[in-house]
Amino acid sequence: MKKRILGQSGLEVSAIGFGCMGIDFGYGHKLSKKDGIALIRAIAERGETFFDTAEVYGPFTNEEMVGEALRPVRDQVTIATKFGFNYVDGKTEGLNSRPESIRRACEGSLKRLGIETIDLFYQHRVDPDVPIEDVAGTVKELIAEGKVRHFGLSEPGVQTLRRAHAVQPIAALQNEYSLWTRDLETNGIFEACEELGIGLVAYSPLGKGFLTGTISKETELKEDDFRAILPRFKAEAMEKNEACVDILRSIAWERGATIGQIALAWILAQKPWIVPIPGTKKLSRFDENAAASEIMLSADELKKIEEAVRTLTIEGARYPEKFMKMIGR
Repeated sequence: MKKRILGQSGLEVSAIGFGCMGIDFGYGHKLSKKDGIALIRAIAERGETFFDTAEVYGPFTNEEMVGEALRPVRDQVTIATKFGFNYVDGKTEGLNSRPESIRRACEGSLKRLGIETIDLFYQHRVDPDVPIEDVAGTVKELIAEGKVRHFGLSEPGVQTLRRAHAVQPIAALQNEYSLWTRDLETNGIFEACEELGIGLVAYSPLGKGFLTGTISKETELKEDDFRAILPRFKAEAMEKNEACVDILRSIAWERGATIGQIALAWILAQKPWIVPIPGTKKLSRFDENAAASEIMLSADELKKIEEAVRTLTIEGARYPEKFMKMIGR
């Protein structure tokens, strides 16, 4: 398994990490805790060192599963988790990044994961009611106490990123980035990451499955699959967005690779400090994704993709309006 360093943090992880969310949250069918643990352990045995979870996944159950699965190899892996939501009777209700909430979240995650230190602790979404300096200052204290190693943000605006970094250096951002979600290239985030030495952990690098070529307008998404509420996954949008997959399909055929592998290889070719974190419930899919780190797209292939994508207009927003309001604050 190839490795990458997230920015200037010194945090070295697998070039393609593993997003654990979908094992039991968000995508309809869930694996049992037993099967989820078995999958994560098998993935660790393959040499994967970077595992991503969050307290909100479940809530809480994903962290418990990840912690139990990785306990035998704790000293060989990097575990990232996230804080920033409020919970009432075990259900998620709004954002909460007040200092006391961050500390409570940290203690809860440490307990559920069964670890002494969180390797990478992200604010899951920027809380407009709490100054980012207070958030960064609280995490700075947790780092000094040995409870956290590195600080991260997810989906912040560029000014928020810079303000937080001035208080506590940020190791990595976790933002959506893929061939059909490229706003980071033009909204100042890439520029700030380059300037400040911050890594990018790209979530949904396969377009929540769409960029694998296995989903189409005929695909029926179940009510408990969160993609059913996403504008890009409406039948008419998927039909129009198929052109994006076709670009990858042609290169995949020439390379003897899968469409998803080319999508991941494209991300890896953009910057040396980007680490995508695709997820899956199948070990065979993990193997497929991990093998993408061995694919080096040529300058001609990258140019072909770029020229083709430039002519496309992606149909549909990433999220419904209420969730889009949480992005870029």
